[in-house]
Amino acid sequence: MSQNAQGFSLKVLTINTHMGFNAFNRRFILPELRDAVRATSADIVFLQEVMGAHAVHKLQVENWPDTPHYEFLADTMWNDFAYGRNAVYPEGDHGNAVLSRFPIVEYENRDISVQGTEKRGLLHCKVTIPHTQTTLHAICVHLGLRDAHRAAQLTMLCELINSLPENAPVVVAGDFNDWQQKANAILKRGAGMEEVFSRKSGRPARTFPARFPLLRLDRIYVRNAGISHPQTIPLRPWSHLSDHAPLAVEIHL
Repeated sequence: MSQNAQGFSLKVLTINTHMGFNAFNRRFILPELRDAVRATSADIVFLQEVMGAHAVHKLQVENWPDTPHYEFLADTMWNDFAYGRNAVYPEGDHGNAVLSRFPIVEYENRDISVQGTEKRGLLHCKVTIPHTQTTLHAICVHLGLRDAHRAAQLTMLCELINSLPENAPVVVAGDFNDWQQKANAILKRGAGMEEVFSRKSGRPARTFPARFPLLRLDRIYVRNAGISHPQTIPLRPWSHLSDHAPLAVEIHL
């Protein structure tokens, strides 16, 4: 983060953590993932498929942390965190999380599940930016696998964004599963959101699968904020830490 005469800037990162396992679920890599996330020096981290609890893995997996995964990842580097539990099953639960160096003063996990499908949510955090009067709205997203479900969920996302104060800065990041690339037009038209890689190069970044990215599934969108240096994080060490490549960008308020 930095503050200068032009305003305030911060770095955001988004990553699908794949429940803390590598791409083929053969190895538990959450400790390595934490080191890699820390090395990015991101101020706000958007996490998808992050584990809250799992009774069986806790007994069977070596190095399984005593705390929920989002708390383990936050450690001493991100003072605040919020978790939105989406999928609940007999062994435990997983969902979205936001880690922040700045105070999260309020958060809500909004259910955007489509009936008969797996649970999905929008984790909306109000983040106080220090030394300013600014509240940043950070929304962590993981949308459904089917086109019709994503369309309904994007409509709900637009409704949430449009309910926020008109001039407030908004960052929406996560796994959109939008391999057909429809989300940009819907969010631009419906809520005035711009995707950061599309602003730079005309289209979202390739992020999936991480070892040889072909599909443009992960996104960072902004409204009422400037951006610089959108980047896909180099493959090493990330290509064996998740099935999605992480994305980062500098946000200017």
